[in-house]
Amino acid sequence: MSQLTDDTGVLVTDVLIIGAGPAGLYGAYYAGFRGLTVTVMDILPQPGGQISAMYPEKPIFDIAGFLSVRGRDLVDGLVAQADPYSPRYLLGHRAAELTHDTDGLPVVRTDQGATVHAKAVVITGGVGTFTPRPLPAGQEYLGRGLEHFVPDPSAHADRDVVVVGGGDSAFDWAALLAPAARSVTLVHRTTRFRAHTASVEKVLALGVEIVTDSEVSRLTGTTRVEQAEIRHRTTKATRLLPAQTVIAALGFLADLGPLRHWGLALHDRKITVDTRMATNLPRVFAAGDITHYPGKVRLISVGFGEAATAVNNAATVIDPDAALFPGHSTDKEH
Repeated sequence: MSQLTDDTGVLVTDVLIIGAGPAGLYGAYYAGFRGLTVTVMDILPQPGGQISAMYPEKPIFDIAGFLSVRGRDLVDGLVAQADPYSPRYLLGHRAAELTHDTDGLPVVRTDQGATVHAKAVVITGGVGTFTPRPLPAGQEYLGRGLEHFVPDPSAHADRDVVVVGGGDSAFDWAALLAPAARSVTLVHRTTRFRAHTASVEKVLALGVEIVTDSEVSRLTGTTRVEQAEIRHRTTKATRLLPAQTVIAALGFLADLGPLRHWGLALHDRKITVDTRMATNLPRVFAAGDITHYPGKVRLISVGFGEAATAVNNAATVIDPDAALFPGHSTDKEH
């Protein structure tokens, strides 16, 4: 993936896609297919949106043409599909401000100081900005052994890993890390799990110790995490676990964030769009779970179609002489 390296500079692009989830990545492919330059922005440090953050190892069953596809593989495939068109990725950036220049073109500024001048914007941010729920103990070790994501499992090889949480993402991370780590322990505050039963059984079969009715009460170490103190919620008994990595998989807080102040027409925290996926703001479109219209169905497969619709309509706004229908992909050489 090509990545913007000058985070304080000004970037000019035909289409800015805000949100690097499945709909956004498919939109990046379609913009490239239409011959448009495209930049993909996301607050998360890697593409994939909710899939990468919450259930990378979970099978997904509603993608056309696949009986089942693992979340991580779907994201990898979408990135590879867009790669021939050289999209630029602006990851770890939150879209903070939207204005229009004197020519009526969108200008988006990020919380990291980057400015993007675009001819059209497509918002595909799922349900908005995801902020990881913090681990109550040990936040001072964030980035020093305490993590919320596992973009590179090999970085945790031969480490003692403690995963905190009881949802799909917690069990996915435990299953992913178990083959490479020295040890993996999963800690959850109750005996009930939100994760799918099959995911729980898989983690147990891998020999992962699951500690229930407990929570991480303290992290210790010098420059990095070295140990995690686990406290039983009823007896208050504690034990120390070796831990060079602690994965806090406690879910995420979803918020439209700055988008709420952009002047977008909203319905129940969703962006209202018409049949073109156009919002009420000029040259601003939206697609995926963040949109609202009568009869909306929130599926990844629906988001793909909406992203294609948004990009094709954006193409006719960028160039009024362009055809709305792009032609069949089979008619074009790659």
